[in-house]
Amino acid sequence: MAYSFRGGIHPHDYKKSTRHKSIEELPAPARVILPMSMHIGAPCSPVVSVGDTVAVGQKIADSTAPVSAPIHASVSGQVVAIEPALHSNGNKVLSVIIENDGAGRLHESVKPLDFDAMSQEEQIQAVREGGIVGHGGATFPTHVKLKSAVGKVDTIILNGAECEPYITSDHRLLLEKPEEVIGGGRLLSKMLGVDNVCLAVEQNKKDTFPRLRELMEREKGMKLCPLRCKYPQGAEKQLILAVTGREVPSGQLPADAGCAVFNVDTAAAIYRLFQTGMPDVTRVVTCAGSAVENPKNLRAPLGAPVSCLVDACGGFAKAPNKLLFGGLMMGVSVYNLEAPVIKGTNAFLALAGKEYRMSPNPTCIRCGKCVAACPIHLMPCKLYQHGQARQYDVCEKLGALDCIECGACAYECPGRLPLVQQHRINKRRIMEQKKK
Repeated sequence: MAYSFRGGIHPHDYKKSTRHKSIEELPAPARVILPMSMHIGAPCSPVVSVGDTVAVGQKIADSTAPVSAPIHASVSGQVVAIEPALHSNGNKVLSVIIENDGAGRLHESVKPLDFDAMSQEEQIQAVREGGIVGHGGATFPTHVKLKSAVGKVDTIILNGAECEPYITSDHRLLLEKPEEVIGGGRLLSKMLGVDNVCLAVEQNKKDTFPRLRELMEREKGMKLCPLRCKYPQGAEKQLILAVTGREVPSGQLPADAGCAVFNVDTAAAIYRLFQTGMPDVTRVVTCAGSAVENPKNLRAPLGAPVSCLVDACGGFAKAPNKLLFGGLMMGVSVYNLEAPVIKGTNAFLALAGKEYRMSPNPTCIRCGKCVAACPIHLMPCKLYQHGQARQYDVCEKLGALDCIECGACAYECPGRLPLVQQHRINKRRIMEQKKK
């Protein structure tokens, strides 16, 4: 039986170009740019100075804020600057810039951790010190999610849905390093004292099932949950509904439905942390799109400019007309190839075709397709209409804050309304009014 949810869409997956390509190691660039904000929450402050020599895995920035995560050096070398630099969100953010010496020296702190000898608090603190955040794109600090889940959840869901077009980084991880994913699930299970662990994977990744089932037979309470291929199957609330039948109430968190959801790459990062002591310093990134000469899955050091990814793929086959960090549906537009890979970067897309559809004259024809597609059961056309009229109090009553910005409504809209952009404006204005 395959699991699913109400609503959603079936976009072309565009995964053929990288689905069968193994993960390659991206050579460390001559210089890495490490922004002090790689996660949801408070940005970090540098704990190194210009001129300092650093090693791989060394902590270079931290914060005392409860919702934050430290940042570590991804290469060894010298700190040559601490200054604002381009971030993947398009803004300039305070960054630590390290000139790579090519030695790849590990910091003395990078050594295996004895998980079983630690208390629950120490295990969660180790995850914090490892700088691990959600690798599915949200970048929520994992230690905060673990703390909020203690004593409240009875089910852990490992999210391997990867429903966004083009992206295959999680798929390749499940094929090439399933032991890390299952091992991470085991550690999360012990950390939270939960026996029920579900690994949720879409059916278009059936080639991963035999090995995953073989490994799961050795684990108590762990099962594979095949998912129907539908977008946004990987969204937390939709995933919880599909796997458990539970609905997360409006304004509440997955823990309130007794579930904790972790991306499969996040689970693998936790496993590597305890096995080797290596903090969160690399990301598997799918570099693809119709403008890319030879699309690949690359394990890149954090802070590597995306120009290095493009070069590793043979450059551009055509001049791109759209550059995106992330997937086709929820990706963020960028305008400069020097923007760095950060902890939430699972893909970089360069598009030259008509994958990204715009209209010079967007018009609502009242067809209702956006309403049928919305996985949150909202009325996107109404939210757009009242948002355009700046009636943000009405938007709030219509559930604007529940929008997950998945883009399903805009994909289905024959009038090509910029629905997601308007929903983001609505949410921002509502929160500004609440602060006032």
